[in-house]
Amino acid sequence: MAFSWSALAQIGGLLFVVLFVIVMLIRRAFGSPEPGRDLRPISAFSRLRRAVLLTVESGRRLHVSLGRGEITGERSAIAFSGLSALHPLAEATSLSDKPTIVTSGTGPLGILSRSTLYSGYRRARRASRYRPTQGRVSGLTPFSYAIGALLDADREQVSTNFLIGSFGAEIGLLTEPSRTAGALTVAGTDNIPGQAVAYAAADEPLIGEEAYASGAYTGAGGLHGTSLFTQDLFRWLIIAIIIGGAIAKLIGS
Repeated sequence: MAFSWSALAQIGGLLFVVLFVIVMLIRRAFGSPEPGRDLRPISAFSRLRRAVLLTVESGRRLHVSLGRGEITGERSAIAFSGLSALHPLAEATSLSDKPTIVTSGTGPLGILSRSTLYSGYRRARRASRYRPTQGRVSGLTPFSYAIGALLDADREQVSTNFLIGSFGAEIGLLTEPSRTAGALTVAGTDNIPGQAVAYAAADEPLIGEEAYASGAYTGAGGLHGTSLFTQDLFRWLIIAIIIGGAIAKLIGS
């Protein structure tokens, strides 16, 4: 019986994924949301987009910090969300004399950050301006990573910090100097203690699932916006099923 329930749960999960993909493809065929137009406004991303433009004009740097997330396993989603957001940001700042720098706390994430940076430069047709030193592994433990990222941000005259990844309490170290220097800090993480610290310390914290929407709001591609639309559709469907079930039970009783 235990095996049967387990197999049933796996089949149900597979069917859900297939249905989700089908709805996404249908929505994609009829057009997808555009950042700042069909998506609900989020102050953090509005300020981030303005800050990126000002960063290019003022000759200062954008610093994207991807945390210490894994790229395999259940907690990999936030890491790939950060990489998705990095691609359009790298493309947008490729014209700057002081291009975006990226810090991370694991070797695989550091390698992927360099690859994503290069992809953004290549998409902007400025691959020759890309430098591998823009993607850095600043430390392999939580606090060594935070201190290394702080030193990089201070040395590179950063005016905007986008912290998107798996952070713990060390995120407080990354936000405090930015506040004293007048730099904008937008922060989102999948870690509950990290979210609490970011809410208190960051200029614009990303709450809950807002961090996973980074790709859609920074313009990473139409599928990101389509994914958000499909998630909302399924939420309303689940809510309708719950309410319908409750009403049916009340009527039946």
